[in-house]
Amino acid sequence: MTEMEALLVLNAVNGLGNVGIKNLMARYGSAAEVLSLSESDLLQEAIVAPKIIQNILNFPKDKFLKCEYNLITQKQIRVISCWEDGYPKNLFETVDCPVVLYIKGKLPQDDNLALGIVGSRKASFYGQTIAEQFATRLAELGITIVSGMARGIDTAAHKGTLKAKGTTIAVLGCGLNHIYPPENKKLFDEISQTGAVISEFSMTMEPFAFNFPRRNRIISGLSMGVIVVEAAARSGALITADCALEQGREVYAVPGKIDNPSAQGVNNLIKQGAKLVMSIEDILEDLKPQLDIYIEKKPLVDEVSRVTEDINQTFNLTAMEKQILDSLSDRPIHIDELMNSSEGVGSSMSSVLLRLEMKKLVKQMPGKMFIRS
Repeated sequence: MTEMEALLVLNAVNGLGNVGIKNLMARYGSAAEVLSLSESDLLQEAIVAPKIIQNILNFPKDKFLKCEYNLITQKQIRVISCWEDGYPKNLFETVDCPVVLYIKGKLPQDDNLALGIVGSRKASFYGQTIAEQFATRLAELGITIVSGMARGIDTAAHKGTLKAKGTTIAVLGCGLNHIYPPENKKLFDEISQTGAVISEFSMTMEPFAFNFPRRNRIISGLSMGVIVVEAAARSGALITADCALEQGREVYAVPGKIDNPSAQGVNNLIKQGAKLVMSIEDILEDLKPQLDIYIEKKPLVDEVSRVTEDINQTFNLTAMEKQILDSLSDRPIHIDELMNSSEGVGSSMSSVLLRLEMKKLVKQMPGKMFIRS
């Protein structure tokens, strides 16, 4: 059995984990040597618990490897160990770095210049917009965006990076034979064409809930810092933030509305000392020593002002259209409330909203409710 084959087997043994694998290899010299040992040998050293020793001895090695390599070949996956060249530098420095990574696509050469963007799966329109905008502008500066390909903020971050033709890494909480969530199959393919989709789990591992906290430490481990955009009081994004702090990474938090349940967690992060950010300039200034070669010489303007200016110039909005658009946000507002808050629009409200809808700047919700899009 080759060393990589032995590593794949040990990586798949239930309950062993990366620390257990490294401790066994430190004692016996290699993964292949560990698998050659008898039960008495393993029990004598007591490096891992007796139950885990039984899991190692009873593991169906040949059957597993045959299935694993068939899928690796079929899906065009590359497997790399943490002792090989090309393993991400930032991740290698973490205590519990994965002993193996399954990679679909190609990791960037400047893998140390990366930022994580995470947040709620049930994100508001505002949250998704900010995540996409931040990812787009950071990617334009050559920074790799790392996220988890989950619904909501993760998906928006990946899409924003791809929009800028940048590099993004998606870290999955399952094996690469599974795409989770399934509706992100197209996104999975797009990411792997220009960046990478990675996992520490064997190919057939399903997206069990207990896998995702482990996945989150890889997102933060790959990154210089993590940006949290919307997170409920009990959110997986907060686990990523905790992992980042334990790994000595920066944690940045985008403030949310105080009446939004999906913002309670991120607002609490700010209260606890996370760095409040309102534009990417806040992040770039904080990371300036690491990012000097990527920061533009001209000042970076405020994100909201830049977007508003771009919209006005692109769509040549009338004064009335600008007024109504400025009154809208990600919070649905009824047309009657909009009329009461907008001076001089009156009966023209419906036609102005229709023009903004046609320009895809406004979206109508059920019950004559409107949001900015």
